[in-house]
Amino acid sequence: MSIRDRLKRLTAEDEKVLRLVGAHLGSLASADLARRCRDGLGHSNQAWAHRKRELTGASSSRWAGSITKATHDQWGLSRRAQHDHLRSLETGIAMIRHRLSLPVGSKGGRSAPGGYRSTHEWFVKSRRLAILEKRLERVRAERDAGRVSIVRGGRRLLHQRHNLAAADKTEEQWRQQWQTARWFLTANGESGKRFGNETIRVTPDGQISLRLPVPLAEYANSPHGRYTLAARVSFPHRGEEWADRIQDNRAVAYRIHYDVNSGRWYVDASWQRKDLPVVPLETLQARGVIGVDTNADHLAAWRLDPHGNPVGQPRRFGYDLTGTTQHRDAQLRHALTQLLHWAKQAGVQAIAIEDLDFTDSTTREKHGRNKRFRNLIAGIPTSRLRARLVSMCAEHDLAVIAVDPAYTSKWGAQHWATPMTTPTRKTSRHEAASIAIGRRALGHPIRRRTPPPRQHQSDAGGHRSAQAGPGEQGREGNRPTRTGTRTRSAPPTRPRTRQPSPSNTVRDGRSDRTDHHDHF
Repeated sequence: MSIRDRLKRLTAEDEKVLRLVGAHLGSLASADLARRCRDGLGHSNQAWAHRKRELTGASSSRWAGSITKATHDQWGLSRRAQHDHLRSLETGIAMIRHRLSLPVGSKGGRSAPGGYRSTHEWFVKSRRLAILEKRLERVRAERDAGRVSIVRGGRRLLHQRHNLAAADKTEEQWRQQWQTARWFLTANGESGKRFGNETIRVTPDGQISLRLPVPLAEYANSPHGRYTLAARVSFPHRGEEWADRIQDNRAVAYRIHYDVNSGRWYVDASWQRKDLPVVPLETLQARGVIGVDTNADHLAAWRLDPHGNPVGQPRRFGYDLTGTTQHRDAQLRHALTQLLHWAKQAGVQAIAIEDLDFTDSTTREKHGRNKRFRNLIAGIPTSRLRARLVSMCAEHDLAVIAVDPAYTSKWGAQHWATPMTTPTRKTSRHEAASIAIGRRALGHPIRRRTPPPRQHQSDAGGHRSAQAGPGEQGREGNRPTRTGTRTRSAPPTRPRTRQPSPSNTVRDGRSDRTDHHDHF
């Protein structure tokens, strides 16, 4: 949980002290990160303690603990990113090798693409294969040696220095933003300490004070080497929950940062909630669920009762994932907030969503020139939406049920789009997919009933369909076509028990059938 408030009415002395503390601790964090990267896989708890002791003399024990923990987390994040990059290279190489092994111009199927379109493309891809193999060898060597590449302040901002015109910045603006991004003003919380944090302390009435590092102790305006800011915070969003935590002396972490573009100072308060109790799946299904189909520009949702029947009208929650990261994140949070509010009003206890992963589908090697389809898949916020949804549902006492995404869109459109269409509203493919997702989360097959048998001459009345059982094989697929005769006629080897009737065909104006008349 993270909340933010603006630091208003800061004096010139306050800003000076914050800049000095941030720059000093940022230089210590940069040096500690370089040492952590040099240690690589040989890092141990003893090395961690030694780094912390060295930083304590230039700051304080608590500042040193925050710096070493942030450094270790940043190294671990880069290590995971390196592993993902390695997997991406291996996937791309395997796909190129597969397509190079096929004849030029051969068509592919649903599981794998075919060969390349021309000999020129085949030649270019063979050269790219050699480049990727060299890159894979280098990344593997770095991984085995424990080397990672980390840029404090961001690699994108670093590369803007070489092309300031494209970034629409002057050298002075870039330098100020670069220095600000490398500051360090983050303090971890401590349970049992006063107001949950001894380094950056925020009282219930909003007063902020921070412990100054040893070289900057001369700027203290409060006892025990602390500096108290003139600004006060209130945290309008979830301020009551934050106040309860600090009054109980539970851990709260704080981060002070400066926005160069707006010229404003902010403080973030964050804490971690305890693990929520595990609720049985049967309890979550008792009140029905809301099935959600994730798309590139909206969420299609439909509420289902415990029996798997759609209730009410479908909902659509749109978002625009273009622009800056903050804008995309705000759009996503707004759509999820509307979804959760509707779920609370409907009275359900769970939200069903597909467990999507397009990691291997966004590579350029699989779909080739189909950039539009690649951009469409890459634009679907799968991992970010899932992480946001889980955290936000925890705050609303809701659960998330992840289901298998196989054939939900196809079977949903096939079996639910037409029945749910009315004269005034047409059910879209995405809305039908949300029904399929919800039914799968409830344990029901996507097809509610098995199809009836074909009508026969002696059995043409009544609907004889039955509910598909939970263990029936192929219950969500189409009914297989039966082979052989479907009539009840006698086999040709059986003797006839009834003579055929004479023909009624008229020949030469006369009928072959003799008319018999009664004489009186």
